[in-house]
Order: sequence, then C-alpha cells, then structure tokens
Amino acid sequence: MKTLEIIGFKRANLDSATLNEIRDSGNVPCVVYGPGIPEQIHFYAPAILFRDLIYTPEVHVVELNIEGTIVKAVLKEAQFHPVSEVLLHADFMAFTNDKPIKFEIPVKVSGSSPGLAKGGKLEFKTRSLKVKGLAGDLPDYIEADISKLDLGKSFKVSELKAEGFEILTSPNVSLVTIGIPRALRGKKVEEEGEEA
Repeated sequence: MKTLEIIGFKRANLDSATLNEIRDSGNVPCVVYGPGIPEQIHFYAPAILFRDLIYTPEVHVVELNIEGTIVKAVLKEAQFHPVSEVLLHADFMAFTNDKPIKFEIPVKVSGSSPGLAKGGKLEFKTRSLKVKGLAGDLPDYIEADISKLDLGKSFKVSELKAEGFEILTSPNVSLVTIGIPRALRGKKVEEEGEEA
C-alpha cells in the first residue's frame, strides 16, 4: 500500500474563530489519535496535501510529520462543507506495524463478462470493502474477476480470496451485477417461453 506524507503544524486553540482563520489561510484543521499517542494531537496541514489522499480511488497509509513528530496513520473521517464541498476537517487514526487496522479497500473489476458481450450493463453494488490486517499486508485494491458472469448474475464477496488479511464485509454482499437492460428483458422472457 502506498504511503503519502502530510506535513502538519500543532494548534493549541480549538475555538471556532481560530478554526476559521486556519481554513481561510488554505489549511485544514486535523486531529490524530490512537495507539502510541498518549493524547490526541490537534494540528493543521495545507489543504493541497490532501488532494492525492481524498480525491483519488486509491488508498494510502499516511505519514504525518507534525513539527518533526512522525506518526503513521490512516484517514478515519473527512468532513466537507455541504455546499462548496471544501474539506473542513480530517480525523486520523494512528497505528503500529504489529497491530491490525481496519480499512476500506477499493474494488477493481477484471476480465470480460459474457453477459456484457450480450448487451448487459455492469452495475457496481459496492465500490469498497471493509478489511482488517497489518498495514503492510493490505493490498492497494481488491480484484473481482467477472469473466464468468452472464446476464443477471452477480459477483459476491464470498468468491474473493483474501491472503494476509480478513474481509469484514458480509460474504453475501454483491460487488457487481450484470444488469439486464429493458430491451433485453422482453427477449429473455420470449426465449424462456419458447423453451417451456
């Protein structure tokens, strides 16, 4: 899994006026907590450093450099402005290499489905999965091979093989389905009628 560095600066004042000043100067108020940190650290970091962390389908482990203190963490939560969608706040969870972490890993599709060749439509049901494992063992993405999927069929979590980590999402959850377009539905009913 890729590592991204974010350089931060400690902040003492937590009042709303100070938070607004931080945001107005192009920074994002943040907090980090978790194993190895006696008490949570409040800091701020330049908003531009979050571009490759938030606005991408890829997942990253974050190396926070807060005035020389290095903390390995994952982004736990990001809050956005409801109208402008500007990043308002970021929560980070620290971790250590010897303890498992919970993480959301994106799903990527591979293979060519017979159902798509017949005019079916690829429908994503879940774009990421909850997993648990050591940070070094977590993959950049989880691959779903759809080469056996025909019209109306789904690829479920239970069909995945997880090596070195555990998938927490229910095995019954569908990742992708080959949807049957309306134009093909009538055809399928006719074919089934003829077979009967």
